[in-house]
Amino acid sequence: MAQAAAVAKPPAPPRRRRTSATPRRLPYLLIAPAALLMLGFIAYPVVSVFYYSLRDYNPTKPWRNGYAGFGNFVQILTDDPQFWDTLTFSAQWVSVEVGLQLLFGLALALIVNQTFAGRALGRALVFSPWAVSGVLTSAIWVLLYNSQTGITRYLADVGIGSYGTSWLSDTSTVFPAAVVADLWRGVPFFAILILADLQSVSRDLYEAAEVDGASRLQQFWHITLPHLKDAIVLSTLLRAVWEFNNVDLLYTLTGGGPAGETTTLPLYIANTSVESHDFGYASALTTVAFVILLFCSIVYLRLSKFGGESK
Repeated sequence: MAQAAAVAKPPAPPRRRRTSATPRRLPYLLIAPAALLMLGFIAYPVVSVFYYSLRDYNPTKPWRNGYAGFGNFVQILTDDPQFWDTLTFSAQWVSVEVGLQLLFGLALALIVNQTFAGRALGRALVFSPWAVSGVLTSAIWVLLYNSQTGITRYLADVGIGSYGTSWLSDTSTVFPAAVVADLWRGVPFFAILILADLQSVSRDLYEAAEVDGASRLQQFWHITLPHLKDAIVLSTLLRAVWEFNNVDLLYTLTGGGPAGETTTLPLYIANTSVESHDFGYASALTTVAFVILLFCSIVYLRLSKFGGESK
């Protein structure tokens, strides 16, 4: 009986080994240095801007430094006409640039999406300006607009305009000249994103539309555009933020002139901080610009129903 009971007793389950938590934490440990660096280089400046926006801080006039409360913001909104002028120009600059870049980028994406000889070379030429830095782009267009060796001289040679004309120093031509320079670099951004989304449109939809007798325009309006909705919304939002914060191109081309005609709000902030050394007031301007961008971005995403189903 004792032997039978011993034989019938089920074997004890094997002891489970304790797994170390280190393999699970290893990915987080590996990215921790980069995360800490990003936190230091991004979070600290942002917090500093909010802190100095509530203070009067000018290293060249230390006797005036101190807590200002909301005084800087009150001055911005009630007693700084240059703020409203630069904000108005910034809105004009963003609207014109983003609208034209979207229009030309969409057209280029539709063209290079077609099958034709040399398509790979055509795509490379279309996208190449996006690889050029903003400062280098500005330098290229400064040379092109040079009154002695640039476009205006060659136009004067054929009887259009006069010699010595500078489009960047004339208040009537500086804005379109700056717009064209920024279009050259900004259009490829839209073309790249839209072309990537066009590649995912099923050809079956177009074939079915052709069978139903839909024209090319109807196919574009009812198939292509609805499919590109999210790509267009995202690209226009990103580009609007970048154009609003654009400093390098306008600073190199015009320096905000002539007579302040091309001074955007970020350029005004840069001049206030770097040239006037009024970092407290510049921080308050930056905070106001941040709030404006955040509010406009939220409203834009809500109105465009980004990520929702297209009807």
